[in-house]
Amino acid sequence: MTDVQLVYFNAGGGHRAAARALEAVIQTRFPDWNLRCINLFEILDPRSQFSRFAGIAPEDFYNKQLALGWTAGLDQQLKFLQAMVRAAHGFLVKRLRAHWLRTQPDLVVSVIPNIDLALHESVRSALPNVPFVTVMTDLADFPSHFWIEPGTSQHVIAGTPHAVQQALDQGVPAAQVHQVSGMIVRPDFYEPIEIDRARERAAIGLDPSKPVGVVMFGGHGSMAMLSIAKQLEHVQLILMCGHNESLAKKLRARGVPGHVVVEFTSEVRRYMQLGDFFIGKPGPGSLSEAVQQGLPVITVRNRWTMPQERYNTDWVREHHLGIIVDATKKIGPAALRLLDDIEEYRTNVARMTNNAVFEVPEILNEILAASRTAEGEPARSPAMVRPR
Repeated sequence: MTDVQLVYFNAGGGHRAAARALEAVIQTRFPDWNLRCINLFEILDPRSQFSRFAGIAPEDFYNKQLALGWTAGLDQQLKFLQAMVRAAHGFLVKRLRAHWLRTQPDLVVSVIPNIDLALHESVRSALPNVPFVTVMTDLADFPSHFWIEPGTSQHVIAGTPHAVQQALDQGVPAAQVHQVSGMIVRPDFYEPIEIDRARERAAIGLDPSKPVGVVMFGGHGSMAMLSIAKQLEHVQLILMCGHNESLAKKLRARGVPGHVVVEFTSEVRRYMQLGDFFIGKPGPGSLSEAVQQGLPVITVRNRWTMPQERYNTDWVREHHLGIIVDATKKIGPAALRLLDDIEEYRTNVARMTNNAVFEVPEILNEILAASRTAEGEPARSPAMVRPR
């Protein structure tokens, strides 16, 4: 039995979503792997002492910032966080090393940034022959010491040529850099879906003959959606609020015909299928899900944009997948422009191919096989998986 440990945390939601998506594919493709998804904070703070002292978990504080839109100072906050990680490096390595010695994994995979040096050093000191792999869940790195740790044996799996070049430019050997075709998207987004759009639109109060925008700002929503709803009172919208009950209540109180308010749901894909275009923050997961479902996008880049997400808007422009504006108040006019050229944008979106969630497990298997060959064990022949 091959023991694979996949390390994530809940800050932002995308890291956990990537871990769970990989888990679903790996369980099908490699049933002989004992795969464990492990929350980093359960290793570092198993008794939740920080939460009891501070009154809130670090992940929850970050997610609250996202929901309220308090992102303008994240450049400085990131520098402070990275300084804290460097100061705590010895403690982190010690705590993580003890975990690896106790659990004896054959492969360690990270889907989180900023702490990969400590993860790498703890694995190498505990189990020198065990590979350490970082799967980037951003379209680009934000050097230095964000996703990529030069001078280590870290393997980097990147979803864009830009991110691959960033790794090479930072001195990561080409043999340790692996490119996939995009960001990890849940495997159910690839499954055939039968949907009567006209009937289902009508069932939730939408006019089947008119265009529909899907507005989504991650699993915790954003108060920016109130401004967007006001600007687009004459455009049909599905407003995905996630866990933000307060936002959902305020949007419903407006009582705008053709504005459907949805709280947390596991049916994100179905709602996207009912839409014609997407409005949201430039998060790699949200943009990738929208494009995977054939939706052109409208998003914002300004001083409030998180530093690691700024390149995502360049990616949208490069592939002509939608419209970028520099202020939320400009989303209304942008939506009208996009609808005027919707067919051209749909054609561009249809050209995009992303099978990363199926490609990553194959690369992990190849890395495992190479490490076993180096140790003198027979390598298992990997077989390519095809998206359903």
